[in-house]
Amino acid sequence: MNDRRPDTHAAGPGPHDPRDAIPAPVRVAGWISAAQGLIGVGVAVALIVRAAAGHKEETVAISGYGTAVWFLILAGALLAAGIGLLRGRRWGRGLVVIAELLLLFVAWYVAVGSHQYLAGIALAVVCATALVSLFRRDAIAWYAA
Repeated sequence: MNDRRPDTHAAGPGPHDPRDAIPAPVRVAGWISAAQGLIGVGVAVALIVRAAAGHKEETVAISGYGTAVWFLILAGALLAAGIGLLRGRRWGRGLVVIAELLLLFVAWYVAVGSHQYLAGIALAVVCATALVSLFRRDAIAWYAA
């Protein structure tokens, strides 16, 4: 028996199979999107608490509960997609790409429309980092495998 030659008759991909290894850029995008989703879920909880305390908008008709449900759906999906990427699930990539593209528009509005330039630029940098991470060559090769 030759000890130098690896066993080529092992069943299935091994733990060091490159198809199973999650590239670092995918992990970065997973952490970013999971954090964004967690922040969104926190905003939804704050909106529910605020609405339950009886807060009413004076100038517009806004439902605190309805806005909270909207945040829960979108942020929950982003959180799930981020966790999916961190666990090596390829289905999370599409959701994260769409969410990050939408959040780039939010960053534009925050910076230009609301004149909160620092917050808008920070959000845009985070979104761009996630997008660039998901479109790197090793991340695309992982997704296509």
